[in-house]
Amino acid sequence: MMSRTIKLALVAVALWLPAVAGSAGEEVRFVPVDIILDSPEPVAAWQFELADRSASMKVVGVENGDSDAFTRAPYYDRSAVERGDAERIVVADYSLAEESRLPRGRIRVATVHLMVEGEADFELTLVTATTRDGRPIDASISQQLP
Repeated sequence: MMSRTIKLALVAVALWLPAVAGSAGEEVRFVPVDIILDSPEPVAAWQFELADRSASMKVVGVENGDSDAFTRAPYYDRSAVERGDAERIVVADYSLAEESRLPRGRIRVATVHLMVEGEADFELTLVTATTRDGRPIDASISQQLP
């Protein structure tokens, strides 16, 4: 007779395997996506949206980028991520640092950690980037996959 612990472990594995294997038998993998902002001026605030046109991604976390002006994790809907509902995500941050400390040029502003099933078709949109006085910047945004 199996012990109760072994039975519970077998049930947990049986429930976990289909989720990892994917509903259509497609491979599920974890992918970090670096978000790169390229700005000709010092950036004090930014916001972007990342979505997947094929609806194969789930956001599992977000971390801050490389700039000392943005030291904490950026703002995003943490409760949607915790529930597993984040098939698209809006991420934003701001800094009150002096202009001389604000980043300019090509900078990694965030890394979005994803669980992806099958082939993803990412759509990245820069919502806004602004200077310290709130003036819009003509910046661009891109993504880098490992």
